[in-house]
Amino acid sequence: MADDAADRLRLIRSANIGPVTYAQLIARFGTASAALAAIPMLAMRGGGRAPVIADPRLIAREQAAVAKLGARYLFLGTPGYPALLAQTDTAPPVLIVRGSGELLARPIVAMVGARNASAAACRFARELAHALASEGVVIVSGLARGIDTAAHVGAIAGGTIGVIASGIDIAFPPENAELQERIAQEGLLIAEQPPGAEPLARHFPQRNRIIAGLALGTVVVEAAPRSGSLITARLAGEAGRDVMAVPGSPVDPRAQGCNQLIRDGATLVQSAADVLELIRPMDARMLRAPTSPPYRAPPPADASEGERRAITGLLGPAPVMVDELIRQSGFAPSVVQIVLLELELAGRLARHSGGRVSIAA
Repeated sequence: MADDAADRLRLIRSANIGPVTYAQLIARFGTASAALAAIPMLAMRGGGRAPVIADPRLIAREQAAVAKLGARYLFLGTPGYPALLAQTDTAPPVLIVRGSGELLARPIVAMVGARNASAAACRFARELAHALASEGVVIVSGLARGIDTAAHVGAIAGGTIGVIASGIDIAFPPENAELQERIAQEGLLIAEQPPGAEPLARHFPQRNRIIAGLALGTVVVEAAPRSGSLITARLAGEAGRDVMAVPGSPVDPRAQGCNQLIRDGATLVQSAADVLELIRPMDARMLRAPTSPPYRAPPPADASEGERRAITGLLGPAPVMVDELIRQSGFAPSVVQIVLLELELAGRLARHSGGRVSIAA
């Protein structure tokens, strides 16, 4: 098992291998070790060089750092991995966690909002989080300033999960260092990035997809247009989860995002009762951890050169839905997926949100 964990880490820490590619490689080859051995061949078929595979010594150092921090790994498809998150198309292959994993088995609601939130909105978020936690609901948020901080503070006594965009040993923003440590001690702290990773801009949308994926629904308390909170709400909607928003004054720019969400179909909520009414009718089986990874049909042994040329010819610099490639090519979904996998490993394919792909720039 220890060797398998190291091989899984080598696979996900290697170049050109994201969550979708990782899942497809494991589905096709069964083990991370077999997938690693097959990468050079797949990249050659994709018309490029094999990606740089993570050095086993770096992986060993990462594993030692995680253990020293009192953290542990949760791998996709293994016991303890959050069931709702595993159902998403871009589920992280590995999470690094500190704290109580028991919280992942309880009903979870995400609460997000503006970093520069108004005092009234922060108070509302804190009180709403406290009321939901008192009813057994775990609150997940991103440990950012403003609404995130208020939600964590309100829920910490009853159960809260913090998802961060850095390594699990780095606090961001710095003023939340004490709160982050308290969550690790009394709740659950989750990071996708390895220890020592700084919170880069590209990590925040990745963090947001985890927040949305963990939860039955997402509540947006206050958000300006084009904010990260709206990205989380969009991701929740794409995952088939409830999107809820707290209405605000039409003259406050910080409320425009929430008001627009409601106009676009999000559920208007003003109390914990509104949230509970929405999430409690859901099937309790959604909360149970799966006994095995979600079924994904394995790709075929190979695709013909003609199929490769046809699928590659349909790709361009503008992102296109994979379903559209399947429709236009007329090939089986598994054939299209294996060609895309080969192109990505060769560094010739870029994946985008919403199941879209394009030729790499």
